[in-house]
Amino acid sequence: MLVLKFGGTSVGSPDAVSKLIEVLKDKEHAGKVRVVVVSAFSGITNGLIEIAEKASRGDNTYAVAIETMRKRHLDMSAFFLNGAEREEADTYTGTCFTELCRILDGVMILRELSPRILDTIMSFGERLSASLIARICTVSGIPSDYLDTRPLITTDEQYGAARFLLGESFFNIKSILAKRPALQIATGFIGASAEGNTTTLGRGGSDLSAAIFGAAIDADIVEIWTDVDGILTADPRLVKNAFTIEEISYVEAMELSHFGAKVLHPPTIRPALEKGIPIRIRNTFNPAGTGTIIRDEVDPSPFPIRGISSIGNVTLVRVQGSGMAGVAGFSSRLFGALAKRKINIILISQASSEYSICFAVLPQDGKAASAAIKDELTWEISSMIIEPPVVEQNLSIIAVVGSRMKNTSGISGKVFHALGRNGVNVIAIAQGSSELNISAVVSRQDEAKALNAIHEAFFLSGVRSVNLFLMGTGLIGGTLAEQIAVHREILADEHQIRINLVGIANSRKMLFNTEGIDPGNAKTLLDEAEGFDLSVFLEKMKAFNLPNTAFCDCTASDEIASRHAEILRSSIPIITPNKRGVSGTLDYYKTLTGYSRDRGIPYLYETTVCAGLPVISTLRDLSVSGDRVRRIEAVLSGTLSFIFNNFDGSKPFSALVREAKAKGYTEPDPRDDLNAMDAARKALILARECDMSLEFSAVVIESILPPACFEASGVEKFFSELEKADGLFEQRRAEAAAQEKVLRYVANIEEGSARLSLRAEPAGSPFCSLVDSDNIVVITTDRYTALPMVIKGPGAGAQVTAGGIFADIVRIARTLV
Repeated sequence: MLVLKFGGTSVGSPDAVSKLIEVLKDKEHAGKVRVVVVSAFSGITNGLIEIAEKASRGDNTYAVAIETMRKRHLDMSAFFLNGAEREEADTYTGTCFTELCRILDGVMILRELSPRILDTIMSFGERLSASLIARICTVSGIPSDYLDTRPLITTDEQYGAARFLLGESFFNIKSILAKRPALQIATGFIGASAEGNTTTLGRGGSDLSAAIFGAAIDADIVEIWTDVDGILTADPRLVKNAFTIEEISYVEAMELSHFGAKVLHPPTIRPALEKGIPIRIRNTFNPAGTGTIIRDEVDPSPFPIRGISSIGNVTLVRVQGSGMAGVAGFSSRLFGALAKRKINIILISQASSEYSICFAVLPQDGKAASAAIKDELTWEISSMIIEPPVVEQNLSIIAVVGSRMKNTSGISGKVFHALGRNGVNVIAIAQGSSELNISAVVSRQDEAKALNAIHEAFFLSGVRSVNLFLMGTGLIGGTLAEQIAVHREILADEHQIRINLVGIANSRKMLFNTEGIDPGNAKTLLDEAEGFDLSVFLEKMKAFNLPNTAFCDCTASDEIASRHAEILRSSIPIITPNKRGVSGTLDYYKTLTGYSRDRGIPYLYETTVCAGLPVISTLRDLSVSGDRVRRIEAVLSGTLSFIFNNFDGSKPFSALVREAKAKGYTEPDPRDDLNAMDAARKALILARECDMSLEFSAVVIESILPPACFEASGVEKFFSELEKADGLFEQRRAEAAAQEKVLRYVANIEEGSARLSLRAEPAGSPFCSLVDSDNIVVITTDRYTALPMVIKGPGAGAQVTAGGIFADIVRIARTLV
């Protein structure tokens, strides 16, 4: 024997009602359903409240809304019914609307809308719906009776949220069903007091009506048909990866529903819970789906938790002071004062020191709660042993629920790591001794981010996602986008890492899409996007407030580098080959690296030195393992490396510079490389990584070009001046060759100083092994003294640099576990 309930969206259109008929006729339900509880058509209850409020204000335009409602019900009748059946249905509908209009006219005359009258007005929605659907079922081959539940479900007189009286209601239901063998189409949501006044059962009232019927007749199961596939692991409007929970215990469902799970409401579960009757949530528009079953005993969840829920807008009230500690009965006074004002407490958190206690209430109760506390604790507040209550608004509660949490270590750590890693500040925490629920109060603007971060941590089987914002689509940034496009499916399938490109920009345009931008087509899409504005880009990135956001700066911009600290303070990790930040002022370097270290927000700039070579990470590993760097010698410029590696006397120096420019090894103006400023910035970064407190001005740079080359007014004039200096370069090369040495432009970092100079290196030097545009870093430490550590390889180029950045993005993802 089954009891079914169909919600507003499941009866609100001819298509939905047709689905309802199909369900009642299918093999699973045909002949097994005793009662069908129905809600008002979708939107009708809210519409009735609205017209009642209009009438109470003397606004007679409610008549237009009434006519719209009347037509909607008559249209439903016309769609399914004909002849006498339609005439009878329309007559009943007309009678109901005549009565409704009479009540509303009275409200408008008196300018008064009492809770009792409002309940009567709201009851018309279910009465109209149930009567019509009973007739539709009958003509569809399912003999049915319309059942007005007001004489059956007896309640108290708490209008708007009446409580049903179990004994009387069960007796009435059993008595009437014994006399009516046909399928009963019953009104949900409504009942009546002992005096016969119409009442409503409050939020989730129709679900409660179904549970009452199920408990009264000892049904095998109560099915609640709605427009979703059951209870999901999280709100799908906020968490797109949420999925259906196949089964859940009563207590878990109670916890989830208390904290905002909209499919089911806490009062619904109680009658069924007491009788041990399972409840199944199913989708009217996907009847083949099994939905979610709620019962006493369920199999353990395959995940550490069962689900996550939230209350999107709460107010936190905090009371603190020395007058609380050790004072018996203080909590009783505090919460007794709130109970007198009928203020419901959603969550309570108290410090073990007893110095403070805070609790969450609905936003509309915040001021009343504060006033109640001030009234109750007048003496304590005036004596300054208790501080005046503090009210914090615009907060949300995140609740993590699951029976497997009990006696399982690490759950809380995983929850708060996920929140902290995403910069979500936790304002208050509560956990019951049952260990079924961990609740955290966070800022309302962080609700969706918190839900997604926790959901990914527990439910996505190790899958880690990075929401990437890419700045710069030039040679490096463009290559990075191409690499992501080629490899992201492999990353997802083999390494469970997903990279979602959410924002991308160059110096002219910027593009955003929280659903993801195709990295392979990003540059083309960018051409049609909005104009670039750095501040707008950063504000949008922060406003999206996505979990696991990362910012990748593939530019050489001073302006963008100057905003890195701001981005880190928004708890957004940064990956960058842009040297301008860490080679800027020493204070700014310390700000960036210090904030990253202290707050655990990754700031990854490995590719600022030697592209994809693991130089900076190696220096850090040496340091944390207790080794001390004594000296670093390095060739840090790919351009200068190429020139001097090939300067063997077969070609003039100027010809090699032209060749380097033709191969793309230099900037359009080669002087931007030959001035060694870029290499000096890299040397400064390495020096700082070795705890040397240097400013850029302290780096000694030996110029290899004559002053006339720098003074030349254009690139061709520069080459003319450079050709004049070919003899000087050849003379220096020949002098080195006579000593069986070669020229290399080397950075030397030692004893708190950094210097770059052109050196003659002997045959056994590691610098003689360089080819093409390779970089090399030779590190001498306390442990690597006789034989220094050598790191060598391509130190420039789009592919290797982008590859290094890509590796850092993956490194960000791995920190999410």
